[in-house]
Amino acid sequence: MDIRALGYIVVESTDTERWRHYGEQVLGMACTNAPHGALYLKMDERDYRYLIVPGKQDRYLASGWELAGEAAFNHALATLRAANVEVTHASEAERIQRRAQAVAWFADPSGNRHEIFWGMRSDFLRFVSPIGVSCFVTDPLGAGHSVLPAPAFDETYAFLRDVMGFGLSDIFRARFTTDPAEPEKRIHFLHCGNGRHHSLAIFEAPAPSGCVHVMAEVPDMGEVGRALDRAQQHGVALSATLGQHCNDRIVSFYMKTPGGFDLEYGYGGLVVDWSQHAAFEATRVSLWGHDFSIGYR
Repeated sequence: MDIRALGYIVVESTDTERWRHYGEQVLGMACTNAPHGALYLKMDERDYRYLIVPGKQDRYLASGWELAGEAAFNHALATLRAANVEVTHASEAERIQRRAQAVAWFADPSGNRHEIFWGMRSDFLRFVSPIGVSCFVTDPLGAGHSVLPAPAFDETYAFLRDVMGFGLSDIFRARFTTDPAEPEKRIHFLHCGNGRHHSLAIFEAPAPSGCVHVMAEVPDMGEVGRALDRAQQHGVALSATLGQHCNDRIVSFYMKTPGGFDLEYGYGGLVVDWSQHAAFEATRVSLWGHDFSIGYR
């Protein structure tokens, strides 16, 4: 399966207006109404990157993976059939809502929903933030990255690697207490057909919201600082302080979203030449900062 990038994410929401306020006033994205009471959050020249759909829960619903064209889409379907994966084709209304030529979805062994699509429609209108954010770092690197829960870790990693075609960028093992008896929880960082250090990561634990965090990248450090100010001004809870990760070198902070998962807002993510990269295991999360304990206070 030749996945090019994370094209979009889908979030279910009990109150899409909360996402409108958060998207515009905190993230600095441009919001427009979408079919069937949904909401688009625009980050670039595409019509949207975040799709917020009304529902009975506040949760992360799906990751939308972009394929190059119809032939790649059909090859992906054949790959899924050969692996005995149950695939659902989007209805016409769902396809139109997602602004794509074709959409289908399936679940990995941990139950995470993955959508594949090709031929995203775009108005190519210039992104204009309602609060002055200059732009977001997207194509050709995609919308950012998503970190998903993977309680069935080994089976999920094998599926993402062998069926979906992701490559391993690096590994981390986490403990959240000083108790040496606490089992380590693995995180695998995965890349696809672009230079972003990871477009997907899986975490060896459940997440009630359906996601650990998503990441949005901006082109300069000033935008990160202003977003941190806005989060505090609008009473958005922080999940981690400002810091810089060891693996992708991004400088970022983490905050809560209306969906119950976190959002990492950062600058300076590593772009990798995969022909020169060697996977590694990091023994710490960050070079400096990123105090995640504030999220538990």
